[in-house]
Amino acid sequence: MSDREKLLEYTIPQLLRLRSQTMGNKVALREKDFGIWSTLTWKEYYDNVVKTALGLEKLGFVKGDKLALITDNIPEMLFASIGAHMLGGLSAGVYQTSLPHEIDQIINYLDIRYVFCDDQEQVDKLIEVREKIPSVQKVFFEDPRGMRNYRSDDWFISIEEVLDLGEAAFIADPDRIDAMIDEGKPDDPCHLCLTSGTTGLPKAAMMTHKNYINMGIRLTEVDSLEPTDEYVSFLPFAWIGEQMSSFGVALATGITINFPESVETMMADLKEIGPHFMFGAPRIYETIRSNIWLKIDESYRLNRWCYAYFMKIAEKAATFRMHGEKMPVSLSFLSWIGTQLVLNPLINQLGLLRLRRAYTGGAALGPELFTFYQAIGVNLKQIYGQTEITGIAYVHRDGDVRPDTVGLALPGTECMISEEGEIMSKSASVCAGYFNLQDESTKLVTDGWLHSGDAGYIDENGHLIVIDRLSDVMHNNNSEMFSPMFLENKLKFSPYIKEAVIFGDKQDFVACLINIDPVIVGKWAEDRGISFTTFMDLSNKPEVAELIREEIVKINENVEKDYFRIHRYAILYKMLDVDDGELTKTGKIRRVFVQERYIELYNALYDESVTQKHVEAIFQYQDGQTTKVEADMEFYTLELK
Repeated sequence: MSDREKLLEYTIPQLLRLRSQTMGNKVALREKDFGIWSTLTWKEYYDNVVKTALGLEKLGFVKGDKLALITDNIPEMLFASIGAHMLGGLSAGVYQTSLPHEIDQIINYLDIRYVFCDDQEQVDKLIEVREKIPSVQKVFFEDPRGMRNYRSDDWFISIEEVLDLGEAAFIADPDRIDAMIDEGKPDDPCHLCLTSGTTGLPKAAMMTHKNYINMGIRLTEVDSLEPTDEYVSFLPFAWIGEQMSSFGVALATGITINFPESVETMMADLKEIGPHFMFGAPRIYETIRSNIWLKIDESYRLNRWCYAYFMKIAEKAATFRMHGEKMPVSLSFLSWIGTQLVLNPLINQLGLLRLRRAYTGGAALGPELFTFYQAIGVNLKQIYGQTEITGIAYVHRDGDVRPDTVGLALPGTECMISEEGEIMSKSASVCAGYFNLQDESTKLVTDGWLHSGDAGYIDENGHLIVIDRLSDVMHNNNSEMFSPMFLENKLKFSPYIKEAVIFGDKQDFVACLINIDPVIVGKWAEDRGISFTTFMDLSNKPEVAELIREEIVKINENVEKDYFRIHRYAILYKMLDVDDGELTKTGKIRRVFVQERYIELYNALYDESVTQKHVEAIFQYQDGQTTKVEADMEFYTLELK
């Protein structure tokens, strides 16, 4: 058994203890606070987790208890979660954007007894639903600002007080913690990870220690990482994508985790760190791409010309590089010049110059966007998996990146396509089922094979191609099958389109609702002297409609089958939003919900006699105030060849 394989015999707390013993003085965590970066070594990291665990025990936390975390990404979230694991308990991440009634439902579903919040904003959400969550015994917080009035309530306690309790307990009995850590087994559930919930309330997958560690080991067998490598933690901890990195990859490799000062400063902090390894949802890469195009558009004419010229060269070179083929000498030379003069300075401004490994997952990323990043020198690769298989089961290999696929299975992962066309996978990273949902757990895994719920097939190169969710694959009135996600990704590659929702199931043609990108389209309008006030006003401009028409025509020209082309479209007057239930927490479209919510618009799309419809919308602000707006929404028809 290799040294790497031996790590599968450890739990997360046991592996953290090993890192403390073997890499004690190396930096494990780095956090920016008030503009200053501070560091924690592996030994300090472990010591803080131990103190948190013993402090929790003093507060009554026992084996089997559950701790919820509602927090931005800070070191204390790892102290609390792994501290709970040390005691034989389970942690559970809750999205910090969750509303009070959502938190109430999750806490009651998971039977949470302890909650960790980073600040007053999250604490106030718990206070709002306090009477509905009687199982919660204690709430502890990291940021004391605004918490003075709560100090007299023993429901609350600061993380500093928890650490002090733990330190006193350790001094009194220093051997106790090792005994508790040794009791853990790799197959014990340690974390409850909420699924994305595209069709309703999320379910909680019971993740084990081995799930995370196996995933970290297998990924680094494909793409090795060095202990000196840097990672920036900015994804929500409630998402499996962040747990993959902070639990699995970091402990399997010993890389350093960096915590930005805030979500708002993330891009600036990214430049200061210059990470070697990065994972992000498609929306992250779409946003970065839009920012690049905005910077280029605002640049001098010579710069724009150089960028356009060398990008064409770079895209050709990227095709050779992605397929591991040797490019012609002339192309190689021009590509080198473009990289030195244009592309390296560009990605250096983004903080991505040192990046060796970049991954995207959670939703499909269009082939065009993939090629774009490979062209500018960012080694972006698609991963595919689900929460229930620890986020990743398939990945591209260097020199074998095919933008229309999700790559090959990780070492130790088997793939099978069912008779119905469903992708099924088997590995040591498959979760132990859903918490308190036995029937759902039984449907999830059959003889060790995980049902993904996705349709796909394996191509002649052994790569997995994902078509769409089985439930989302559509058939028109002639029973011809098509994937709405495929068209949506093509639409979103346009810098002017932020989001798109494709319809057409059991219909005569394909139609869509479009969300324009307010930043890019707003800049486009300003440059042309088109005045506007609100997002609704901008969306309703005839010039914007013509701009979007041109983008859709380009896409239709590259779609081979007539029935797959977009025939009708409308530009939605508001952004699709997580808080309105239109998107999941990870940015996936809740298609059925959107169709039902905008049923009048959907019906208008499929009535070609409708060219305009009066709409009324009520917007609610964060302070609870509402405002009603009215507008005439236009519907457009494209002639198909």
